[in-house]
Amino acid sequence: MHPPDRWLQPSLHPVYVRLLCAELRRRGFTEAEILQGTRLSWDDLHASNLFLSLEQVRRVVLRALALSDCPWLGLVVGQSTQLSAHGAPGYAAMAARDVGQVLMVMQRFVALRQRVAHFDVETEAGLALLLREDLVADEFRTYLMGHFAGAMVRLMETITGQDLRARVTIHWPFEEPACAQAYREFCPQCSFGATALRIELPLDLLTCPSLAPDAEAYRVAWRDCERLLTQQEKGNVTSRVQQRLVACEGEYPTLEQMAEIEHVSARTLIRHLREEGVTYQQLLDGVREELACWLLVQTPLSVEAIAERLGYQDTSNFSRTFRRWLGVTPREFRGATDSL
Repeated sequence: MHPPDRWLQPSLHPVYVRLLCAELRRRGFTEAEILQGTRLSWDDLHASNLFLSLEQVRRVVLRALALSDCPWLGLVVGQSTQLSAHGAPGYAAMAARDVGQVLMVMQRFVALRQRVAHFDVETEAGLALLLREDLVADEFRTYLMGHFAGAMVRLMETITGQDLRARVTIHWPFEEPACAQAYREFCPQCSFGATALRIELPLDLLTCPSLAPDAEAYRVAWRDCERLLTQQEKGNVTSRVQQRLVACEGEYPTLEQMAEIEHVSARTLIRHLREEGVTYQQLLDGVREELACWLLVQTPLSVEAIAERLGYQDTSNFSRTFRRWLGVTPREFRGATDSL
């Protein structure tokens, strides 16, 4: 298990969780059923483009797997992921000259949509795409790998207009599951137990022309992706403050101290956050709530030790605040999750 700061950092664009929710809606589940126990709001999930943390994604995915009773659900959602879901990189890929340019786009700009993994491209003995995991999410790794592979094959088929599944070999980075037939129906040539997700394609596909090449549109889309990547690396005020708070160890800065870190006045920080629709207290409460729940579920730390780690000198004050957040005490929350 990664330390909590890795799990609580922004990791995935919410569109990919929305696609999962849409699949569950198609299966007849209600909004309330889908997000029950996830501590996420349907309206917030579908209105905001702020990245979700891996912990937030974990809760939704595990809930979805339990509801659907479909262990290969990630593959299903990945196959249904349209090119437009990938945002600016998707538009650049659509306008690319050939598959080679598409792969350049996906390698360069993958961080615009997710920070869980990155792609490597090998061309020595054929064409191979390797997914290098920056965060290994054991509980729902099969879901993520299925989604990545399904979405990548769907992207390549959309770009080329070809049915590629008979020409693709996929090496799955998990042991052969009981539902292996579902993976073989998607890709007949596959194996299990690989060290990393590996998608092998014919080398001649690298120069396969796209269906809708447009040099000018590609240039503009690439420029837009570069601009977005620069903005992301700098971060908007909300994401920067969130990341700073997640990295704190018990001693959280006051608004004035955070303003100093941001090299602005407290009034300016308040204004910038308000323009992005949040307050500093909301961000601080959100980070503390997520960390408290993570520690209660994932560690044997006592409630007193967790309160201290979160910067509360008085455990009863922490318990009252936790009840305000979730409607139950920390001990009740831990007991409820232990019984699941």
